[in-house]
Amino acid sequence: MTIDAMNALSKGTLMEQLGIIYTEFGSDYICGTMPVDHRTVQPAGLLHGGALVALAESLGSMGSVALLNNPKAIVGIEINANHLRKTTSGTVHGRASLLVRSRRLHVWEIKIHNDSEQMVCLSRLTIMVLPNEEKSQ
Repeated sequence: MTIDAMNALSKGTLMEQLGIIYTEFGSDYICGTMPVDHRTVQPAGLLHGGALVALAESLGSMGSVALLNNPKAIVGIEINANHLRKTTSGTVHGRASLLVRSRRLHVWEIKIHNDSEQMVCLSRLTIMVLPNEEKSQ
């Protein structure tokens, strides 16, 4: 799967609405960005924690899609996030690293930094790989 194909899968989805763009991937990681703007901030002007979680889940999920080369083969079953620093402008940059890959589960650690390379969020996502009979539903 290519970066262009990953970004094409985002058309018409939450990822497109939030401005999430996949930028790089390898066999055990994926990177992407999200702007800090009117789409991703809360009324107080701070980057919304939910937007950070959406970025984290999008990175890990797309990482699993790329590993399996099948966009309908995975579902997120658990995510947590520690919001570590406020952000009010610029772009956030995420890197999801694969911690565990088994036949049925993928576990990703996602680190999100601001433009100054300060960590904004640390997240962990668990993906369930669906068996063949569930993929067609």
